Amino acid sequence: MRNKKVLFLTQAAVIAAIYVVLTIFISAFNLASGAIQVRISEALTILPFFTPAAIPGLAIGCLLSNLLTGAAVYDVVFGSLATLLGAVGTYLLRKHKFLCTLPPVIANMVIIPFVLRYGYGLAMEVGGHDLAIPFYMLTVGAGEVICCCILGSVLLNALAKVRNVIFKNE
Repeated sequence: MRNKKVLFLTQAAVIAAIYVVLTIFISAFNLASGAIQVRISEALTILPFFTPAAIPGLAIGCLLSNLLTGAAVYDVVFGSLATLLGAVGTYLLRKHKFLCTLPPVIANMVIIPFVLRYGYGLAMEVGGHDLAIPFYMLTVGAGEVICCCILGSVLLNALAKVRNVIFKNE
């Protein structure tokens, strides 16, 4: 029993660390923030397909990444919440290999546009109408599809071949 708890904590910590490293790396190229966010660390949101330890690992990794990259308080809170919800959704859909990539996309598409609009004050006025939320839903969604659906599917298929080695239960 103790070995399972240690394994769970270790897997969660390693996933959080990898998430942080990937986010900071991609931030150097200014791709992890802004309207179109190509945060390659979001590809890791498929990991709950393999282990429930990925859920806290991803949430903590996102929280730390947002803190370390200087994100606004709203982004730290709600961005981490979006990642947590996406990870839980992936875990719940783990029996459906393709569908499990969609919860992080949906969670981020719904939550992050409001963070960009109200947390960062990014408005987009066209003809007297603020179109920021629909515009950011589209752009954040595009970045998430690239990271979660495309890169995440590649990662999922690569890890599926070695799942019993990497994600063993004891």
